[in-house]
Amino acid sequence: MQTSLATRRWLRPNLLLLLFGFFAVNTLTTDIAFAQEDAATEEIAEAVDSSESTAEIISTDAQGVETELDLYKADNDYAINTLIMFLCAVLVIFMQAGFAMLEVGLNASKNTINILFKNVMDLSVGVLLFWLVGYALMYPGGDYEGKWFGYGGAAGVAAGDAGGWDNYADFVFQVAFAATAATIVSGAVAGRMKFGAYLIYSAVLTGLIYPISGFWKWGGGALAADGFQDFAGSIVVHAVGGFAGLAGAIVLGPRIGRFSEDGKSNPIPGHNITLAALGVLILWVGWYGFNPGSQLTYSGSANATATAFIALTTTLAAAAGAVGAMLLGWFLFKKPDVTMALNGALAGLVGITANCDRVTQEEAIMIGLVAGFLVVAGIIMLEKAKIDDPVGAWPVHGLCGVWGGIATGLFGDLPDGIETTGAFIAVQIKATVIICAWAFVTMFALFSALKAAGILRVSTEEEQMGLDLSEHGMRAYGDS
Repeated sequence: MQTSLATRRWLRPNLLLLLFGFFAVNTLTTDIAFAQEDAATEEIAEAVDSSESTAEIISTDAQGVETELDLYKADNDYAINTLIMFLCAVLVIFMQAGFAMLEVGLNASKNTINILFKNVMDLSVGVLLFWLVGYALMYPGGDYEGKWFGYGGAAGVAAGDAGGWDNYADFVFQVAFAATAATIVSGAVAGRMKFGAYLIYSAVLTGLIYPISGFWKWGGGALAADGFQDFAGSIVVHAVGGFAGLAGAIVLGPRIGRFSEDGKSNPIPGHNITLAALGVLILWVGWYGFNPGSQLTYSGSANATATAFIALTTTLAAAAGAVGAMLLGWFLFKKPDVTMALNGALAGLVGITANCDRVTQEEAIMIGLVAGFLVVAGIIMLEKAKIDDPVGAWPVHGLCGVWGGIATGLFGDLPDGIETTGAFIAVQIKATVIICAWAFVTMFALFSALKAAGILRVSTEEEQMGLDLSEHGMRAYGDS
């Protein structure tokens, strides 16, 4: 009984202590648990914040990489476009050799040096005059959009971007076209024109006449505003040269002996058909700078495909032109004539130049075939009219240039803003007539002025002697 009482007495105060200790431990444990929970929450929050920051950093880095790649791609495209344009310009400039060989081969040997000299000067004078004034006339800037005339300012070529390629390459490409237009005339006036007069003509055409007609289409002028299409220059380049050559041939008159007094035609055969054939093949190769080069931008799969397709239609038209001229000449003259086939190939190339980007393969063959027929018909027409064109410059470049302009309206897609094929053909005919008339009238006036001044044609004695000796005092083939 006593023990029990003592025990109870001991338990009462100590029980209170035990209870207090229990509550203290429980509170401490709870606080520790809450503290640990808060710490874990903070860690999670910090982790989330850190993750978001990392994502932002990754996103920023990705944007930076993407921008860098875009800049690299743009720079690479610019380089590709510029370099390919330069190579195409080289091909077009090399066409001067083709024109020289063709003209030399289809003319008398006594005029060889004169012909070679003219072709070199067409390029040399053309470059300087186009740099001095022609380039600014052809590309005067947006202030003259839709107008007939404009002038872009001082001579020279400014550094900068011409639209995805370099201005310097653009000038070299464009001046090659100007020289081509001038050189076409050389063949039409061969064998009887004074060298000094020819230099005057070449300067006027490359510095004034061609750049203005080029502005009407490629510089954003009045004809471009109408919807006129001429991809690489059937009208702007070739018809200009062809009709300028026709004006020169008419004002000069035929070579001595080309037509008899009773009107009979007396052909004067060329002295070297080998050179003529070589010239045509050089021109054919050079045309791959002319037509595919006019795509202007070449980087990327779409541009590469378009450029290759233009090369294909160009090739088909040239081949069809050669075959068409051969067949028609064979039928009319009873024997196949290689000179007709050579001019036929060039005719096909001229005809397809305006539309090589927009016609089908079958249409390209048709365009070339018709051009081959037309060049034979054009040569016959000149003979009937007693107009002496030794190389067929007008039939090839003038007549078939006109055909190229009209064929552009007949075949291919309609340009924006033109609803019907008839309306498109009307636009093409209008522009073709204007450009051809511009070239013919201005050059006829110039040649007539030179004739009136007595400085256009060499004398009868000089022509019979040959221009190599009379104009330059040397022979092309030694003492022969």
